[in-house]
Amino acid sequence: MTINEIQDEVISEFEGFDDWMDKYQLLIDLGGEQEPLEDKYKTEQNLIDGCQSRVWVQCDKEADGTLTFTAESDALIVKGIVALLLRVLSGHTPKEILDADLYFIERIGLKEHLSPTRSNGLLAMVKRIKAYAIAYSL
Repeated sequence: MTINEIQDEVISEFEGFDDWMDKYQLLIDLGGEQEPLEDKYKTEQNLIDGCQSRVWVQCDKEADGTLTFTAESDALIVKGIVALLLRVLSGHTPKEILDADLYFIERIGLKEHLSPTRSNGLLAMVKRIKAYAIAYSL
């Protein structure tokens, strides 16, 4: 699936809920389904600056040139947010990631329903993922 097809799928899932408490629960559930990050990757280098909670993002380049991201957070909602980002971006090439317009963030209402510190954390996570894409595209 393309990044936009995955984003459209995420938007559809969130459109099924009118109440933001239900959407927060969906985020928590998504975070709970995520595989835990191995302790060896919970390093200072993988820690995201700018997040209120602790978030680690690990990136590996696969033989086919795609990037695989794994991540974890110590906060339930943030874990769900990072799970969404990974679902949309993991498994794509650096170019696809760098060219992606992450419209799903606004379309599902995430920007307007996050606290300012969580919004800053979300931006920091996106920046880190794009920084990995830049590094692996060189």
